[in-house]
Amino acid sequence: MRYLDPKADLTFKKVFGEHKHLVKSLLNALLPFENPGDEVESLEYLPVEMVPDNPLRKNSIVDVRCKDNRGRQFIVEMQMVWSQEFKQRVLFNASKAYVRQLGHKQQFFFNLQTPQYSLNLSTETLIPESEQFYHYYPTIYNELTNNVINNLHLILVELPKFSSHRHEDQESRTLWLRYLTEIADYSRKVPQDLLDNCELKEAVDLIEESTFSDAELFGHDKFWDIISVERTLMNSAERRQEEIHKEWVEKGRKEEKLLIAQSMKSKGYTTEAIAEITGLSPDEIKKL
Repeated sequence: MRYLDPKADLTFKKVFGEHKHLVKSLLNALLPFENPGDEVESLEYLPVEMVPDNPLRKNSIVDVRCKDNRGRQFIVEMQMVWSQEFKQRVLFNASKAYVRQLGHKQQFFFNLQTPQYSLNLSTETLIPESEQFYHYYPTIYNELTNNVINNLHLILVELPKFSSHRHEDQESRTLWLRYLTEIADYSRKVPQDLLDNCELKEAVDLIEESTFSDAELFGHDKFWDIISVERTLMNSAERRQEEIHKEWVEKGRKEEKLLIAQSMKSKGYTTEAIAEITGLSPDEIKKL
């Protein structure tokens, strides 16, 4: 039995964009709810067209948007290709959704009070200097950390950093992260501890290859081809930027050496002495 990767557009939206109880379970497992009763009880889906698509990056992001019975809004995004602008985009996207709660005729400070949660799952490493895979960005006063503006919550989860060798850990967070990171590797049999959880079992069954049509499977493969091309283009652009930076650094060093050599030459230093100190060739020095 073969399963498709749950992180792809087709599978992610089938599991979390069509089954409210599954996205509710994912949110309750991964969001930083600290107080009893904060958990999501019921929810409804919202339209996803809240920010314009970037035609160069439109395939890199898979998202689901919903709100619960208390009016709290949730964005769940699977980020397939990392860029330096990702964090700024997360903030803009969440802020845009937060502001759009305000109707045209409503008073801002009376009505815009419903919290916005942005849960961002990344298939690439975002913060290499940290070993942690879970990053929560609350809005807090830095001198009194219990003084929180409880309206905008940003959560970044780096899936490549997550690993659970403790398979006896049956917490919902661990199980859902294992589902997202490991399931594509199981071409024959899914571990029993995932299947023992009724919600995880349903999520596993939904991505079984045999449940998809030939057209859907073609689209799934095409999605990964596009992601591969985007990653290649991104890597090529980054390498070219590094090459340009290196060229400018080398050019600056060369100009600095020429200025030093010119100064030494004006003060009567021999060509041999200048060459030894600056590393320039005798021909380069003679042309000064």
